[in-house]
Amino acid sequence: MTQDQQTWSFGTGSVTCDLNDGSVVNVQHLEHPGMNFLLNEQENSWHQAPFRWGKGFLLTNEQGARWNQPQTLTVNTEGLDCTYQLLPSLTLKVSRLFGQHWSETYTLTNTGTTNVDLTSVGISTPFRDLYTSAQESLSGHCHAHIWTGGAYSYAWAWPMRGTGPGLGLALTQGELWSYSIASRNYFTGSQIRGHIYLHLTDRRTPHAMGGQPALQLQAGASLSWSWTLDWFEDFASFSQTLLAPPVELPRLTAQQGEPLLLKRLVNTDVQLILPHTVQASRLSETTTALQSNQAGIAHIDLQWEGKRARVGLLFHRPLREIVEQRIHFLLANQRATERGGTAAAAFVPYDTRWHLRSEASNWSDWSDARERICMPILLQHARMRDWGEKQAIDEALHAFTAFCRHYLITPDNTVLGDSFQDATAKPRLYNFPWFVDYFLNQYHLYGQNEDGETACSILERYYTLGGEHFLAIGIAESTEAVIQLLREQGQQQRAEQLRARLLAHADYMLALGANLPAHEVNYEQSIVAPLLQLLISAQRLNPSEKYIAAIKERLPWLLAFAGPQPHARLRHIAIRHWDGYWFGALRLWGDTFPHYWSVLNAAVLLRLPEEASMSEATTIAHAILDANLVNFNDDGSATCAFVYPSCVDGNPAHVADPLANDQDWALVYALQYQRG
Repeated sequence: MTQDQQTWSFGTGSVTCDLNDGSVVNVQHLEHPGMNFLLNEQENSWHQAPFRWGKGFLLTNEQGARWNQPQTLTVNTEGLDCTYQLLPSLTLKVSRLFGQHWSETYTLTNTGTTNVDLTSVGISTPFRDLYTSAQESLSGHCHAHIWTGGAYSYAWAWPMRGTGPGLGLALTQGELWSYSIASRNYFTGSQIRGHIYLHLTDRRTPHAMGGQPALQLQAGASLSWSWTLDWFEDFASFSQTLLAPPVELPRLTAQQGEPLLLKRLVNTDVQLILPHTVQASRLSETTTALQSNQAGIAHIDLQWEGKRARVGLLFHRPLREIVEQRIHFLLANQRATERGGTAAAAFVPYDTRWHLRSEASNWSDWSDARERICMPILLQHARMRDWGEKQAIDEALHAFTAFCRHYLITPDNTVLGDSFQDATAKPRLYNFPWFVDYFLNQYHLYGQNEDGETACSILERYYTLGGEHFLAIGIAESTEAVIQLLREQGQQQRAEQLRARLLAHADYMLALGANLPAHEVNYEQSIVAPLLQLLISAQRLNPSEKYIAAIKERLPWLLAFAGPQPHARLRHIAIRHWDGYWFGALRLWGDTFPHYWSVLNAAVLLRLPEEASMSEATTIAHAILDANLVNFNDDGSATCAFVYPSCVDGNPAHVADPLANDQDWALVYALQYQRG
């Protein structure tokens, strides 16, 4: 702390403010020594003073303004007050009080003679949500789970290691209807969440999050909003102590025609404002059943005691209907039929704006391999269930196998990233387990020994290339499946060699503790999920208390990525905030909810050994799998990324990217784990 800063006690923690501008720069708790819950300018060059906590901006019908340096600043033993002259007729006063709790009140006053229409009002809350390394993330960073649902709004800053206390912000006066992200672009890249702004409204994207209200500040009038922050051991205690949600929704997703139950929790009646697609049936004084025959997100508005709030439900078509329509679309639109020879069997992304397949050998995340193999794997899982057109699927799969053998699998069983890649390029280890799965499925579908051998050889090549130092998605499950196949074929020695390699892989990662290796992102949910799957498979192949203990310790790391928000796109869905840029056509950074790899959490929860499981594991897993069905359209088209914030770096968002790319993994996992 410098002489220009002052620290106040805040419960069992502390808050430090800069006395030059009155902003909060450091928030700490005794049980998280050395951890600042906020971004630090000395450590993060892209975080600078104008983005500090409590600063912000507004847009009016005529012009915009930011508040940064106050015109007046008063400091006392309990906190401080700041006054900002935003525009000639708009004044903002900010009051911060510290003690057992930390509370803030913002009052915007129109001192002019004409009414002012507010297009957007955003306040910076720069939670320390970023990935410098796994070890640093787990010891000193937090996930920020945001809910802007009107009068019922909050932020939950939860340490990435999944242990409390966490920092909870609860809105106590006013309404928040959206959040936006700043500082997300190619310069800052994939390793940061960005600056999070909480909004009273953000009509830069009027439709965002169910609709952004029009705010008018009349001449001579004031508009105030307040929130309180405190420390809590878990979200349940935060919710029970400070939040007081108006309703409870045990489930947020249902098939068309099936009910979702809404239970009133406040003492007065809650009025429901329903979209025309949703019907309500009151089952009791406190419980209402909601259902819809139309697929899609349904926003339900709530009113009680002069307050307004909103929740988001998902009604979806039956899984078989979604899969069969999607397969029809894939076969008709996403094979590169304009190519010659076996290359015509490749599956590629499809731009739904222009009804045009994408050719992007120069952009690896649009390639004709890598994650795109989810499309033929989806065909395989449908074929196993006799879903879809049998003959068309068989022809497509046989042709794709020929394409793989011609273009993607080298003689030494290395998997290439696309059909244009030089075979001497460095292999991408992520690709190997997916192609193992593809050839295993081919073997089980059509009984060709060559396919089974290819699956085994690709897996062995993965380990030859140093795969035990890497956490490829699906590697543990693929290795288990190959071991089983080899045992069935009587190749016991080969099976035992792979078993030994998997156990060595698990023990290597176990020895690293929190110092996990960086992958394409330094630290992310799709590193922790494969780690847990590896430990689960090791426990299956060599039961040991050390694996059970390790799973129990690391499971909170995985669960910490996801929040409890009352919206089907958010609840239990792991934060991912770069996939729209890499995989989408809009090249838009920002939170992607849901991103299909959130299904990895579901797979972990459904494979947990009994000794390390949790009571709600199955319920949470099915909620994740169901939520991912939102990205598939009635006509069989799809989106690879729904960028959730209202804006990202000032660009309107809350939008489904038009590229159908790699999202079919969500359907693959639904078929693998949710239904038979």
